[in-house]
Amino acid sequence: MKRIQNKLKENKKLLSIYFTAGFPKLEDTKTIIQNLENSGVDMIEIGLPFSDPIADGPTIQASSTKALENGMTSDLLFQQLKDIRQTVEIPLLIMGYFNPILQFGIENFCKKCHETGIDGLIIPDLPLEIYLSEYEPIFKKYQLANIFLITPQTSEEKIRQIDDNTDTFIYMVSSSSVTGSKTEFNQKQLAYFEKIAYMKLKNPQIIGFGISNKTTFNQATQSQKGAIIGSHFINYLEKNGPLNISPFFDDIR
Repeated sequence: MKRIQNKLKENKKLLSIYFTAGFPKLEDTKTIIQNLENSGVDMIEIGLPFSDPIADGPTIQASSTKALENGMTSDLLFQQLKDIRQTVEIPLLIMGYFNPILQFGIENFCKKCHETGIDGLIIPDLPLEIYLSEYEPIFKKYQLANIFLITPQTSEEKIRQIDDNTDTFIYMVSSSSVTGSKTEFNQKQLAYFEKIAYMKLKNPQIIGFGISNKTTFNQATQSQKGAIIGSHFINYLEKNGPLNISPFFDDIR
């Protein structure tokens, strides 16, 4: 968690990258993480593939399906990452649905994250109330941040509840649709970004869904701390592989 908190204190707009573990090839995970840090990325979200990723667009769904076909599992992911902190310093988060984590065992999963050097989890389908009543002590025991999501449909009351129970940042979903790239955000989305900024929350927000170029990155970070690129990067990985990552960022920053 400390790595995330320290990164958020930096006087810059943050760029986080999401990719699916085990994609394009099963053994690409560690190479992608190392090359992303070398390319100047601020944080990395490692996607835990799941067979029914309901909130994901077609690009991430396809990458998840491919990763599962390749043989990716939670156990294998932790094996691949067991020495990652020998070469990588930036914050690492695992993003995934609750079911695979529950099947692994919540405490066992959190313990493995701590041992591996994972800084936090993003679990879109784990409600705040269930987290607080059943799992918060486990997360705190293993010094893991739990990152909550808000959307344009999230009430102000719920946003402030999330803010009160957050120690790092809030994942701000740019729209109510599934994940996917856009060339620019519309006025309704920009108004939403400004609305959240005017709430003066104690935790910074990082925007995900729809970031794909310098225009969308700048729009997303006008009022918020950072932005997350997922689908656009996965498309790039599929075409170019994990060894030639740096050119991807030429059109982002």
